[in-house]
Amino acid sequence: MTTDEHQYRVEHDSMGEVRVPAHAKWRAQTQRAVENFPVSGQRLERAHIEALARIKAAAAKVNAELGVIGKDVADAIQDAAAEVAEGRWDEHFPVDVFQTGSGTSSNMNTNEVLATLATERLGPGREVHPNDHVNASQSSNDVFPSSIHIAATAAVTGELIPALEHLAAALECKAEEFGSVVKSGRTHLMDATPVTLGQEFGGYAAQIRYGVERLTASLPRLAELPLGGTAVGTGINTPPGFSAAVIAEVARATGLPLTEARDHFEAQGARDALVETSGQLRTVAVSLTKISNDLRWMASGPRTGLAEISLPDLQPGSSIMPGKVNPVIPEAVLMVAAQVTGNDATVAAAGAAGNFELNVMLPVMAKNLLESVRLLTNVSRLLADRTVDGIIANAERARAYAESSPSVVTPLNKYIGYEEAAKVAKKSLADHRTIRETVLELGYVERGELTLEQLDEALDVLRMTRP
Repeated sequence: MTTDEHQYRVEHDSMGEVRVPAHAKWRAQTQRAVENFPVSGQRLERAHIEALARIKAAAAKVNAELGVIGKDVADAIQDAAAEVAEGRWDEHFPVDVFQTGSGTSSNMNTNEVLATLATERLGPGREVHPNDHVNASQSSNDVFPSSIHIAATAAVTGELIPALEHLAAALECKAEEFGSVVKSGRTHLMDATPVTLGQEFGGYAAQIRYGVERLTASLPRLAELPLGGTAVGTGINTPPGFSAAVIAEVARATGLPLTEARDHFEAQGARDALVETSGQLRTVAVSLTKISNDLRWMASGPRTGLAEISLPDLQPGSSIMPGKVNPVIPEAVLMVAAQVTGNDATVAAAGAAGNFELNVMLPVMAKNLLESVRLLTNVSRLLADRTVDGIIANAERARAYAESSPSVVTPLNKYIGYEEAAKVAKKSLADHRTIRETVLELGYVERGELTLEQLDEALDVLRMTRP
């Protein structure tokens, strides 16, 4: 026997024989996909493989209960699926993300791996078939999209929402800590009336909380599954009761709020719930962009920037300028946000590719949506733990900006009018003097247009933040 023969074995499918690596748990159809799609080297996300395994385990259990396959075969499939769900066989899922648009190659990859593992459990003389047993009562067209929805629902509820809540809590802590730190407000990047640093951080926390609300609002549609619709949504080749039973079993096994699609034709012909969820992820990315940019601006310096806050020093910032430190975590957040925005564009374009009874860009939708969830989850915790928690307010500098801003003249409108107040602001800028000094110089107090007490009260910058 040659070395080549030791390294490969021969498998067959409806198209004929195929050489498969000897160690592989996959079979002929997976091997064809490996050879047909050497595109990116990117495989399904771990969470996606787990979701496929969960579906196969539930289907095997329900098929046995409904008399479609034998209990011993179903038990073997379930045991094998449990190992796949745990991640023990990930190396045997080699199919590229950029494959057949229905995800048939990855569905068959799952069927073949489970068939091989289940056959090994049953012993000599027993054969578990990828299609007849593992894929019984199913089609790639209902299994693969269902797996995306399961993986996304699990990732959003179990990972992203907790991460966002963690970030929101960190921001709320800083909002309370900075409640009396007064600073200049800014609109159009120009001086505006004072705010507190706490008010700004409270606004950031609200952005993140609203992001959680948006994601939560999308969950009922994301958690709807087309399982049981098989090829085109009609449920052909499924026994009565299969759809409801298998979805209930997946929900039980995962603890997720999964439900059967209200309309199986919508659920297989369109992927609008994925598009909706991706849009919510993009909104979260936009919120993180705003927050991160504000942090970078406020921490700019230390001598020639705003320097209203100090971010934690995490690593040297330059290979040539000694002592330079950069806002590295906010910069990473900005890159993640850009990636998520691009992913959303891909999901939107792919979601528009549904034709009649099937969308044929499912794998790329899965890749981009699940990647967005994973990236946002990781970077939200990083932002909270390695930046927000360690922010220090430079209160004196922030207050000095607030008191020197010409916009603090605004409360004087009710005493001297808008046009006179504008003259005061312009003169104070030209003379490099404070608003108070300019008001006194121009004689408004002497003429009795306002008292010294009224002037001091009007120019109390902290009071301006709580009118």
